[in-house]
Amino acid sequence: MQEVRGNLRALRYLLKVLGEHWVFILTDVTRGKDGNHERLAFLFDTRRVKPSGLACELVVPLEQDAGVSADSLDRQFARTPYAVSFLSSGQTFTLVTLHVDYGNTAADRVPELKAIAKWLASWAEQEFGWDHNPIALGDFNIDRVGDPLLEPFISTGLTPAPQLEDLPRTIFDKPGAAHFYDQVAWFAKGQQQRPVLNLDAVAGSQVDFVDALQGDGTRNDLSWHISDHFPLWVEFTIPAS
Repeated sequence: MQEVRGNLRALRYLLKVLGEHWVFILTDVTRGKDGNHERLAFLFDTRRVKPSGLACELVVPLEQDAGVSADSLDRQFARTPYAVSFLSSGQTFTLVTLHVDYGNTAADRVPELKAIAKWLASWAEQEFGWDHNPIALGDFNIDRVGDPLLEPFISTGLTPAPQLEDLPRTIFDKPGAAHFYDQVAWFAKGQQQRPVLNLDAVAGSQVDFVDALQGDGTRNDLSWHISDHFPLWVEFTIPAS
């Protein structure tokens, strides 16, 4: 979940409604103008998945010999990406969520998109022997399919879920002009010593909550009470060991 604010009252109320089996792991708020006082959070049902031990924020080394060039990112992320590993049916996977800085222009988003793609590729190679299947998800602020911003994101082998390609991402999207902001992506082909996620995507879609929850208010009202983004989901089949 992106854009969880400093005040956790609403999130705790959501947990109360979901029941005792639901828990969350989240970051502290990101301070500063670009951070917008936001948190990143994982909300999950402990009957389905359990944390497998890793919870960390991703920090990019800025030295030239660390594999991140100066044209990729010359600062830290506006909102530090957050990685947590989970275990389900004997399969370990690591979810990495982030919210790319929107910036003043589309070009302002390129450095963070390049940096996260390179960081994940390098990290995945280190995790090769452990099969810790990294999956990137979050708001990447990519405007559309075919957007030049997509290339930096997929440049190291990350593959966005094809089932989500034509779906609108926000409640304000117009028919035929959907944005491509939110993504779920993983390494779907072998490159170097990078692990390939062998889970086959079965289905995926967004969840349209507008008609059920808008009521007498406007879409703008709904965006403040719930969200201006649709939830996305992708389902995987875990092969028998």
